[in-house]
Amino acid sequence: MLKILILLVLFAIWALMEWHLYITLRNYFQSGNTGKNLFTAIWFAIPVISLLLIFMFKSFPRNIQVVVMNGVGIIIMSKIIAWIILMLGESVVWIVNRLTNETSDISTSRRKFLSRVTLAFLALPFSTLWYGLLKTSTDFKIHKLNLAFKRLPASFHGLKIVQISDIHTGSIIYPDGLRKAMEMIQQLKPDLILFTGDLVNNTTDEAYLFENTLSLLQAPLGVYSILGNHDYGDYHIWPDEIAKKKNMEEMIELHRRLGWKLLRNEHVVIEKDNNFIALLGVENWGAALRFPKYGDIQKAKLGLPNEMFKILMSHDPSHWDAQINEKEKDIDLTLSGHTHGFQFGVEIPGFKWSPSQYIYKQWAGLYRSGEQMIYVNRGLGCIGYSGRVGIRPEITLITLESQQS
Repeated sequence: MLKILILLVLFAIWALMEWHLYITLRNYFQSGNTGKNLFTAIWFAIPVISLLLIFMFKSFPRNIQVVVMNGVGIIIMSKIIAWIILMLGESVVWIVNRLTNETSDISTSRRKFLSRVTLAFLALPFSTLWYGLLKTSTDFKIHKLNLAFKRLPASFHGLKIVQISDIHTGSIIYPDGLRKAMEMIQQLKPDLILFTGDLVNNTTDEAYLFENTLSLLQAPLGVYSILGNHDYGDYHIWPDEIAKKKNMEEMIELHRRLGWKLLRNEHVVIEKDNNFIALLGVENWGAALRFPKYGDIQKAKLGLPNEMFKILMSHDPSHWDAQINEKEKDIDLTLSGHTHGFQFGVEIPGFKWSPSQYIYKQWAGLYRSGEQMIYVNRGLGCIGYSGRVGIRPEITLITLESQQS
């Protein structure tokens, strides 16, 4: 009963918003204008079509479901933003009219202006979000950086590592875009490829369509991976624990078929010219209560000498401050993902901003603390909104440098 009441309230608010916006925006057209009639027809056709698409949602292929979900979401978000601006603007107009005792003609003039402003704030997020969906979501950026370490053996000087993260196959609209990313990675000729979690959104079968593409990843020293918070199936409603366990078994088997060595609170030792470095991979560990804490850094380090150079793959960057930085001094470099850079923000030379920075202290790029470093990859894919605005999908190329060489 409570759910029905909530839905009715939300529907009433939505209907009020639709009507309020319509009444305001139609003032943009002259009375009797053909454009006004066309606008009316289109305005009311959009929610009807959206509802039909929602009712037919489960009958569509998965990639079409993603398009429908994003298309309807963009319409809703654009209208909400425009409505907020409209209500703020009308409040200002009302206050000014009361303070100045201006005539209704002037008030009407201001309302005409307000309709134009509202239309602009409706069009801006609508066009921007569609551009982020259709263009920026596959506009991959290669971030190149050289990292120097005192403890890195000289024989590993120049080691090229490609890091990718957060592919989220369940949100992929363009399979060719993922293939393009895999080809870009191979063109970099990395020695080692590391994937730092979130292959899927909810269930393992989301990735099956892209198995051949993901299998393109190859490197002389191997392709290694870890699990992200979305890879455990924790956000899916399973009929029972047996089904959830089977999904996890399928995830592990999928990594094996892809040729990726999945590290689950364990490590591998990489040898070159009789020198060694360790690659550690922990399961997801997030400082926030809503994220699972499956990671066990002590188990992953078991048997490794303190003096050995170590690279840690840990999906959630909040793990670094909570357990690694200052507490595990022998971890030289941590590689994380998870944040996506919020898929929204501004990155220009000398300035970087995203809402993500108010949630995560380390949210995109390189961070240092003493001799330790963490790099947070912005993600290759998307979750929720399948686009990006200002924060491009990332392929990271890290070249290690030894200060012993």
